Amino acid sequence: MRLIVSAAALSALALLAACSSSKKPAPSVSIGALPVMERVALGANRCWFKSKDPMFAAYKLAPELNSFSGTPRILLVKKHAPESRPLLVVQATGNPAKMSAFGPLMGDGAISARVHKDVYHWVRGGNGC
Repeated sequence: MRLIVSAAALSALALLAACSSSKKPAPSVSIGALPVMERVALGANRCWFKSKDPMFAAYKLAPELNSFSGTPRILLVKKHAPESRPLLVVQATGNPAKMSAFGPLMGDGAISARVHKDVYHWVRGGNGC
């Protein structure tokens, strides 16, 4: 299963929501891949690992934000075998950023749903867990 999010689409939805609601509009997400992935990496580290979330206890975060390919990403690898093949890749490309998440962990319904929810939250500018 792949997670694909267009930052421009999210920005358009935020603007539409702002027109029909008295709540404050969500911040614009029409930014490049690196700033978006920096936000996602910080959120994942804080909410999945530093909080000692049991869902992610068997994994370790391996950020690869300074990519010469122009595709910053974060990887989840086995905690006790960090050199092994990544089990989850979350990456962004372009400006505005387009997000994708893939790997064996996306086949696990609970983890996949959590990754979708959290990544969408951080891409839209959310800081909390």
